[in-house]
Amino acid sequence: MAKKPKINYFCTDCGTEAVVWMGRCPGCQNYGTMVEGLDKKVKKNTNRQIAPMRSEIQVLKDIPKHEENRMHTSMGEFNLVVGGGLVRGSLTLLGGEPGIGKSTLLLQVAAEFAQSGKKVLYVSGEESPYQVKLRAERLQVSTADLLFFAETDVDVIVDEVKRMQPDFLIIDSIQTVYLEAIQSAPGSVTQIRECTAQFMRLAKQLNVTIFLVGHVTKDGAIAGPKILEHMVDTVLYFEGEQQNSFRILRTVKNRFGSTNEIGVFDMRAEGLVEVTNPSELFLEKRDQNYSGICVCATLEGTRPLLIEIQSLLSPTYFGNPRRTSTGVEHNRLALILAVLEKRAGILLQNQDVFLKVVAGMRIDDPAADLAIATCIASGNLERAIPLGVVMIGEVGLTGEIRRVTRLEERVSECLKLGFKQVFVPKGISKQLAKHSEVIEVATIRDALSTLDLIRK
Repeated sequence: MAKKPKINYFCTDCGTEAVVWMGRCPGCQNYGTMVEGLDKKVKKNTNRQIAPMRSEIQVLKDIPKHEENRMHTSMGEFNLVVGGGLVRGSLTLLGGEPGIGKSTLLLQVAAEFAQSGKKVLYVSGEESPYQVKLRAERLQVSTADLLFFAETDVDVIVDEVKRMQPDFLIIDSIQTVYLEAIQSAPGSVTQIRECTAQFMRLAKQLNVTIFLVGHVTKDGAIAGPKILEHMVDTVLYFEGEQQNSFRILRTVKNRFGSTNEIGVFDMRAEGLVEVTNPSELFLEKRDQNYSGICVCATLEGTRPLLIEIQSLLSPTYFGNPRRTSTGVEHNRLALILAVLEKRAGILLQNQDVFLKVVAGMRIDDPAADLAIATCIASGNLERAIPLGVVMIGEVGLTGEIRRVTRLEERVSECLKLGFKQVFVPKGISKQLAKHSEVIEVATIRDALSTLDLIRK
């Protein structure tokens, strides 16, 4: 009689195992993440396992330094996000919503590498060779030197990679591949973790650059255990709205470059086209000025971007006014509204406040505080901010405008795009003080009074 398989419970976020179900994971402390599954006993298959790396203890300063050799593409936005090019032997995870363009982006990159003489292998567990060929023809990319492999068994993929020794490998996607030695379905916590570990060893031992495509959950996080993001060298998120043609490639983790970098692309019929000047994309050219609109100079990684923020205020008909924000954290909006009421004397408790960052952008930079406060004050009085005004500064709880990092680069971007007035915190350098367009303000009340946005 066959032995009944043992039932265990696994956390979908961190992979913690338990013999009984628990409402709260003891590992990551998250609620409702424990799911039922069979006991995942891994059968050792010595014939197909990648041999472990053997190393010896060395003095760090005696390790020879090798010249960094990166793989570049013709897309400057892509090169910027990955830190100046792809590092050989690196493992990169690309996540994004279904249909956002992950496979399209990687197919364009793969075709370009193949055309430049590099050996590229595209492994797909979701699409047939015919489907990928149709997409390549639609994108008008060269597929003469691009190798395709429709396979989901990781052991078979590893054998082919060891035989072919490619320079660039794409796995589309990590949720569809599996290890036969693990008794669980593809996409499970254990399968994702162990498959990623196999590809990580493969990348380091064979010095092959590997891209893993990852699905995301309804919360926007990459599906699978959180340890997945710790195992890889680089984590990229491909963001955007289905109704909008613009896509944003964002770096969340990068061992070989700056984090929080973004690259902007335009999704067209012929594929993804890079947007070389994103600030012009995020700024709408208006013939008529409107109230409740302000421009801020934010920093995404190492790049200054000018982004438009819009607000709409309307009288509330309920006891609790609504506070709705898109692209700005709700708690941050509540803090700025409290400062406006307490320090600037603007009554907002009887107003519904709606705040939006254009083009689907998300702003975490504190330097956007002053622009958020200014556009709300403008919407409250229905008095437009003059065209050509940019607000830069963090708003403190006492109403003071605090200095922000890399102010010179932000101001330089504003002046380059032709803005006439740039409001900045007090205490700027002598170099910035030479520009007549730069206006220093000490408090939120000073800034709003200069723009005549406070009732007298």
